[in-house]
Amino acid sequence: MTKEKETLQLIPKRLATWVLIGAASYFLLIEHRQHLFQWLPYLIIALCPLMHIFMHRGHSGHGGHGHQGSHKPDESEDEAYRRGLEEGKKQSGQHHHSGE
Repeated sequence: MTKEKETLQLIPKRLATWVLIGAASYFLLIEHRQHLFQWLPYLIIALCPLMHIFMHRGHSGHGGHGHQGSHKPDESEDEAYRRGLEEGKKQSGQHHHSGE
């Protein structure tokens, strides 16, 4: 199967998942509002580790942790970093002298 066909087949599944999540959330809010608000602070705190795990999934690795396949900047990123660093130094020097 091509990647385009696989993507098109996932759309109805994702839509159904979001509809079910929305319906469950609606009924939780309507029928069990008092119980939900009672536990809401604990639910928010419990979500922190989950968000941390799932939000770091897109990273290719953290520098200095010894992960293989870590991101190495190509030449254009390195040059852009150097230019930004130099511009920052120039602006910092201008602000420093203008304040005297």
